[in-house]
Amino acid sequence: MIGEVSPTRVLFIFGTRPEAIKLCPVLLHMRGRPEEFAVQTCVTGQHRAMLDQVLGAFQVTPEYDLDVMLPGQTLAQSTARILLKLEPVLREAAPDLVIVQGDTTSTLAGALGAFYQGIPVGHVEAGLRTGDMREPFPEEMNRVVTTRLTALHFAPTSLAAGRLAAEGVNCERIFVTGNSGIDAVLYIRDALISGAAKGPAWEELDASKKLVVVTAHRRESFGPGFERICRALARLADRKDVQIAYPVHRNPNVMEPVFRLLEGRPNLLLLPPQDYVPFVDLMRRAALLLTDSGGIQEEGPSLGKPILVMRDKTERPEAVQAGTVRLVGTDEETIVREASRLLDSEEERRAMSRVHNPYGDGQASRRIADAITAWRSA
Repeated sequence: MIGEVSPTRVLFIFGTRPEAIKLCPVLLHMRGRPEEFAVQTCVTGQHRAMLDQVLGAFQVTPEYDLDVMLPGQTLAQSTARILLKLEPVLREAAPDLVIVQGDTTSTLAGALGAFYQGIPVGHVEAGLRTGDMREPFPEEMNRVVTTRLTALHFAPTSLAAGRLAAEGVNCERIFVTGNSGIDAVLYIRDALISGAAKGPAWEELDASKKLVVVTAHRRESFGPGFERICRALARLADRKDVQIAYPVHRNPNVMEPVFRLLEGRPNLLLLPPQDYVPFVDLMRRAALLLTDSGGIQEEGPSLGKPILVMRDKTERPEAVQAGTVRLVGTDEETIVREASRLLDSEEERRAMSRVHNPYGDGQASRRIADAITAWRSA
């Protein structure tokens, strides 16, 4: 029983904006159950500015900040720096459980650092796979290796849970929870609707035009892939009935082709990276989402938005099967054709816009906490 054990000491380790979005709701839920959990947070700073604004949106102040980022560092350098700085934190915090999320360098380093010190790992969003270790790179490798280091696997869907079981993971350590990113986006959506959170005025948006919101940053698209994406966006922006809003990732491999090919074009707004609250507000206003982001594949259906994914493979096939997401890769003609079909047909948009989300109902945080309490009490 709960009263027979002390609160579980949990250390959350994360470093990027997507991790923060998906772990802050879990963290806050556990902090609301102090008789069961003693929670601390360690951030790596892998995405410094974008991480900090999410922490601000959820009013989370980390106990530990590794601040590892250096300009131009390689994957090997960032992994090594996180591991080195994390070691004394794990010794001082002495958690009963380390929680990581997803598939980033911070995820892999956090799980490996905990494993080295004999600390059990809980993996939020476990079981995602493309089956191709090079796509997405290095994320597929990160999540496969993290699975082997994990004690408690919090799978967002039954399909993800089945993948883990097929890989030999003990079914008693797999919990289908839904995706905590849905908890986050619904929290912010409701705050925007109620007025508890304020979005921008968006004076630059033209309400008479269909808004297409774009995000693209995947490493595997650097080079020719981004050239094709930009040419497709330029053609879509030539339409008189369309306005494109593209918050541009700060990676130079993204910024160079985007600004070279798209800057100054009519009907195309190149925006700085948006804080989480404004970005949710921007998605709410969109007619169509065009993205290579895993998180947006999950969030969009909860907002009732059709999504075209500019990737050839996805580790999130559930929304494709549900009909709310369609893969278009980085082929210029395919992107233009599929986007135009949705923009031209209200019936097609409605068919893909039905609010059906296979990734959860906004209760993932509670299910994760319940599973940890049951594990600790067993």
